[in-house]
Amino acid sequence: MHDPFPAAPANTHPYESLTPDVVLDALATLGLHGDGRLTGLNSYENRVYQVYLEDPNPYPAVVVKFYRPERWSEAEILEEHAFSLELAQGEVPAVPPLAFDGTTLHHHGGFAFSVSPYRGGRAPELDDFEVLEWVGRFLARIHTVGSAKPFEARPALDLQTFGIASRDWLLANNKVPLDVQREWEAACNEALDMIGATALSVNAPASDFQPRKLRLHGDVHPGNILWTPTDRPGGGPHFVDLDDARTGFAVQDLWMLLSGDRAQRTSQLSGLLDGYEQFREFDRRELALIEPLRTLRLIHYSAWLARRWEDPIFPINFPWFGSSDYWKGQILVLQEQCEQMAEEPLYA
Repeated sequence: MHDPFPAAPANTHPYESLTPDVVLDALATLGLHGDGRLTGLNSYENRVYQVYLEDPNPYPAVVVKFYRPERWSEAEILEEHAFSLELAQGEVPAVPPLAFDGTTLHHHGGFAFSVSPYRGGRAPELDDFEVLEWVGRFLARIHTVGSAKPFEARPALDLQTFGIASRDWLLANNKVPLDVQREWEAACNEALDMIGATALSVNAPASDFQPRKLRLHGDVHPGNILWTPTDRPGGGPHFVDLDDARTGFAVQDLWMLLSGDRAQRTSQLSGLLDGYEQFREFDRRELALIEPLRTLRLIHYSAWLARRWEDPIFPINFPWFGSSDYWKGQILVLQEQCEQMAEEPLYA
């Protein structure tokens, strides 16, 4: 007899069961009832939805975030939530999750999820010196809160976790095609060796430059800053998505806001630091870590794509990944990064 409800294939990805009904049912367990309008927001690592509510008080809409299974432990997620709440209490415009029955992390349908108020906004105009100063001031305030105590559960952003572990996983799982594997490994090793001589390595040579590690946002790029008009109450930047919050050095939360040629990046950096140093001292020697951090992110990004390939959304959105041509491009990028790391760092 034909089974009208066949079992899901063994290789079905968990997110395939996250239907709109499951999203709305999850919210209903917290006493929040959607009015049927549900929009998927831009997120590959997790699944994030904007949901309008039947009762617009106190929130006309919320953002519900379903965490990728087996990525973070519950302790690591709750530590992120606690950090975002500390930021909000410190008058940093972050958007912490809402608490229901005394907790910010909830479970439904096999997923862990959180709910936050919806905040609108657009990406900041990072060519505007005043905007850069404004963002820099709030980054300093994030770091002031972040330096108050350490993370206990969440990992560090360093050579081992982002670089060596990523390289080793890619090679052990045969993710780099054989025709380019040796050349990519050589370029990657050269880059990692150069990073190994910096403060990002726990085995770096001892020197008088030992920057202090602190809790970071970890992923401050323009898409994670929502800017609202400054002539409105609470206008200016709002920092969202602390999913990548880690322990690291302050410069990590600055460098991804820099773009363009060296002159443009220097100008942008000057604006950020002018604002930052109104509230907090910044050790300019950390600027030498910008290109090593960029290199680690590039290596980690390739490993991230490969690790997530069984999620159907990844082949759809990254069809160019994994070919020999992709890895040949990465070889060139890593070689260019080695040249960048050998040059004088940005200075502002």
